[in-house]
Amino acid sequence: MKKQINVFDFANEIMKSVQTGVLLTTKGNDKVNSMTISWGTLGIEWGKPIFTVFVRENRFTKKQLDENPEFTVNIPLASFDKKILGYCGTKSGKDVDKINDLNLTLVECEKVNVPCIKELPLTLECKVIYKQHQNLDGIDEKDREKFYPQNVDSRFHGANKDPHTAYIGEIVNAYIVE
Repeated sequence: MKKQINVFDFANEIMKSVQTGVLLTTKGNDKVNSMTISWGTLGIEWGKPIFTVFVRENRFTKKQLDENPEFTVNIPLASFDKKILGYCGTKSGKDVDKINDLNLTLVECEKVNVPCIKELPLTLECKVIYKQHQNLDGIDEKDREKFYPQNVDSRFHGANKDPHTAYIGEIVNAYIVE
């Protein structure tokens, strides 16, 4: 069962959770993948509610988003197994089946062809309406050195040399999985 919500009534909970980690879930070639993110924005663009996610160049999630420009953002509301965020933030969906490994419960969405994760019940269903590749030259030198060190391999799960692509997703549905 899903309880429909006004996403902006939950803006505080959403943005606080983003700081500590939420799941970005994608689906490409019938494979579902969830990646932990702690960068994201909630807002309005072109009169539409949006959630923007940032995904590095060499991530499996980016490949899936480019194949299927839809995603869900899965946000905890109460206590949950924090191992979910740790595992999804350090393993690649290219190498492992995170959903199966963590025994996560997939729930079919209503307006996108990507499921949500019951264990993180506040769900934003999003359709990409714009994407923009970051230009490292446009980033403050201090932040560029901290977040994009050129002497770190692209496979490292933390800061690495790859820039992000910003995917702006129109929030087409928002609810709490009960």
